[in-house]
Amino acid sequence: MKKLIAGAVLASAFAAPAFAWEGQVVACYDKVWVPASYAYSKKLIMAAHTEWEHNKKGQMVKVHYPAVYKEIKTMTAPGHYVAKAAKCK
Repeated sequence: MKKLIAGAVLASAFAAPAFAWEGQVVACYDKVWVPASYAYSKKLIMAAHTEWEHNKKGQMVKVHYPAVYKEIKTMTAPGHYVAKAAKCK
């Protein structure tokens, strides 16, 4: 039994350097979240126009109504992670 334990200790002493990592750190990166990006466009709902209307005093009034647009939001790229070069810790 003593020979078995001594052999195991001796074998692990010679095997330990084989498991050691001998590489060098070349670069370090952090994982950074990039939010989704969107493209915006607009759709005409009502064109600009001018109308004649009567007010409460009985006068004719020229009223201008500006154009009305609806904003359309389209995703161009979903959110994702990127590797950003960072200082090694």
